[in-house]
Amino acid sequence: MIPWLGNAENFPPLELALREPNGLLCAGGDLTPQRLVQAYINGIFPWYSPGEPILWWSPDPRMVLFPGEFRISRSLRKTLRQGGYRVCLDSGFKAVIQACARKRRPGQAGTWITPEIQAAYLRLHELGYAHSVETWVDGKLAGGLYGIAIGKMFYGESMFTHVTDASKIAIAHLARFLEQQGFGLIDCQMNTSHLASLGAREIPRDDFILNVRHLTAIPPLCGRWPADAAAGDWR
Repeated sequence: MIPWLGNAENFPPLELALREPNGLLCAGGDLTPQRLVQAYINGIFPWYSPGEPILWWSPDPRMVLFPGEFRISRSLRKTLRQGGYRVCLDSGFKAVIQACARKRRPGQAGTWITPEIQAAYLRLHELGYAHSVETWVDGKLAGGLYGIAIGKMFYGESMFTHVTDASKIAIAHLARFLEQQGFGLIDCQMNTSHLASLGAREIPRDDFILNVRHLTAIPPLCGRWPADAAAGDWR
């Protein structure tokens, strides 16, 4: 059994998280901005399927990407240099989260990005916490991602692509932008071969929490990010 989280209760200690499934900590609660921010600064995130109660997770180890360790393959570097696309920040958050929700992934019958989740993160976007990175090709949204920024910590949530490499282009620009802005870590949550190919790696949860506590205490970039802040060449 896992603890049930009442709306007014704090999260239980991370040491109570299950080993199988890895990181399941508790259920219940709500998706208010206050609750979500509290979760992220404690190394916790929501992830559940339609029809389930809200489930809260904190896996050990944790998959992370240090911005300066982003790995650009030869083919991706060629794509970045060729251009033919435009990368923007926070210019289409709603479209990005909706595209992520529509994306079908292997082994998943539906999406965890329910209308309830979308509404909650749109509210976080309005409050300046949630951000999107979009890759535009010929004026159309070709790929992108969204996540949460608190202090100098970025928590990646989901990504999608309609055009080859469009999401990788978005991640490459995000990593460079975050490094320039002094961000120390990108939380990738779960281990996947795709993220590993981009330079992400696992670290112990205790080390992750130490990073989170330090980075979330640093004054943030307030409000919406400048749309063209991630632009630039790759020569």
